[in-house]
This record gives sequence, structure tokens and C-alpha cells, in this order.
Amino acid sequence: MRPARSLFPLALLLAATLPAGAAAPAAPPAEPPPALRLDAGSVARHRIVAVGRDVDVAGEALAGVTALDGDATISGTVTGDVTVIGGSVELAPTARIAGEIFVLGGELHASPGARLEGRSVVYPSISRAWMTLLEGPSLGLSAGAPVVVAAKLALVAAWLALTLLLFATGSRSLVATSEELRLDPFSCFAAGLVSVLAATMTTLFLSALLPPLVAVPLLALVVLAALLAKLWGMVAVFHAFGALLGRRFARRRRLLALHAGVAGLIVLAAIKFLPWVGLWVWTGATFLGVGAALRSKFGRQEAWFPDALPAPSAPSRS
Repeated sequence: MRPARSLFPLALLLAATLPAGAAAPAAPPAEPPPALRLDAGSVARHRIVAVGRDVDVAGEALAGVTALDGDATISGTVTGDVTVIGGSVELAPTARIAGEIFVLGGELHASPGARLEGRSVVYPSISRAWMTLLEGPSLGLSAGAPVVVAAKLALVAAWLALTLLLFATGSRSLVATSEELRLDPFSCFAAGLVSVLAATMTTLFLSALLPPLVAVPLLALVVLAALLAKLWGMVAVFHAFGALLGRRFARRRRLLALHAGVAGLIVLAAIKFLPWVGLWVWTGATFLGVGAALRSKFGRQEAWFPDALPAPSAPSRS
């Protein structure tokens, strides 16, 4: 099992300098949540999903195992696939994996005797800092560390500037994307989740299978498309959230589009500073925004693919 060759650096570099003698001792990091465990003799018929914590499978998982920003330890049986993003996989000698193993940002350790019937794909070059791209940062620092606070304030300022710019140039289209989000948030979330995972896997496989001369332009297109969808969709999320707050609490029934967008950004920015809660709220908002941007075709409300070709016109009779 050889890890695939590395691709573009995806980690976000943050740096901060404090005056000598002025820095307060850093607060101890919060204890990680307990691992999600499937005990020996237990059977899980649905997929096991652990978000932000480890997963320990000693029983039988019939539908697969997924760990996001956590490690997976398997000593039992997994009938489906094992997918770990931002962590590693440890297979005990009694482990049996009937499906495939995908590891992004970690390693795969298989003890002698472990059975893997499918293929294994491992990309250790993507570090846990990939979560920073989903509105982290999760760099192993406490939530109150100066670097983390400064990074979050800079991101909020950048989002505010982008919100003002997009509403000044494309207010109607943004409102249309926001309306798509309001009408069907669950479909938007599902579309965004699938799109982000598909873009990630496409990037990884292109970099592993194609020569650099061909892979680099294709990877640049994938990254650019994903970035545009996120930027547009997040501003639409700000508007949808601000408009919802306006209908609930404002005296006027409807806020101006720009006011609603800024109000939604301010509230979500406050949530951003809450440990763990802010990370997952903004990650969920990313999936919502990407899905709404794609489903509304960036506010144009046109179908990506026509349902059917127009019927040919009947020949005219002379």
C-alpha cells in the first residue's frame, strides 16, 4: 500500500508575532470528545459517521465507516467502505474490511492478519489543516489563541468586503440563490456536500493518475470552480440568514438585501468564535452555500441540463 504522490499544498499558513514578555500563557487545549465506539458483538446496519472525534469499531458495521477530523481503529468487520478525512486508520489483526479504504490526510496501519478485500487509497500529504479551508482553523491551537482570533477576524473582514462587492454588482442573482436556499435547504446541503467531496476526490485522482502537464490545468479549473461556488454561496447564506432574522425580529417585515446580508454575516461571525460550534456551523454553511449556488446556477435559475430536446417542427405543406 503505497501513498499516492503529493499534490498542491492545501494548508493555509498563519503566522503571528507577539512582543517579548507580553504574551500570556496559552490556555490548555480542550479535551477531545470520547471516541464513537461499536462494541464487539454489536451490529450497525447504517453507516457509522464520526465528526470531530475518533471511531472504534470492534463489532460489525454493515454500511461502512466515515471519520471526519478523527482516527478510525477497526478490530471487527466492516462490510462497506472506510473513509477517513483528516485522520489515520489502524487495522487490528482481527480486522476484516470487505470494501475499500480511502484516507485523506493520514496514514493506514494494518497489523499482520488484517484482511482487506478491496483497494486502499492513501493521501498523507493533506494535513489536518484542510479544515482551515472549511472555516477552521484547526491547527492544534486553543480557540482563544491570538493566531486563531486574528485569523478569524481577518476572514470576517474579507467576507464583509466580498458581501459589499457582490451586492453592489449582482444583488438580484444573489437574492435568487438565497431564495433557492430558503425553499429547499436540505437539497442544497446534500448537493453541496456531494459537490465538495467530488471536487476533492477529483483533485486527488487527477494528481495521482495524470502527468503534471495535463493535471495542473485541470486541477486549477476544479479549484477555481469550487472557490467561486463557495464565495457566491456563502454570501447567499448570509442574506438568507439575515432575511430570516429580519422576518422574526425586525419591525419591518423585510430588510433591504444588503442589510440582510450584513446582518447575517455579523451573527454568523459571532458564532464563528465559539469553539467547535463555530467550526461546524460554518462548515455546514459552506455545504449549503455551494449547493445553493450550483442548484440556482449562480442565481440564473436555469437548468444545468435540459430535460428533453425540443421536438422537431412538422414540415410545411405546400
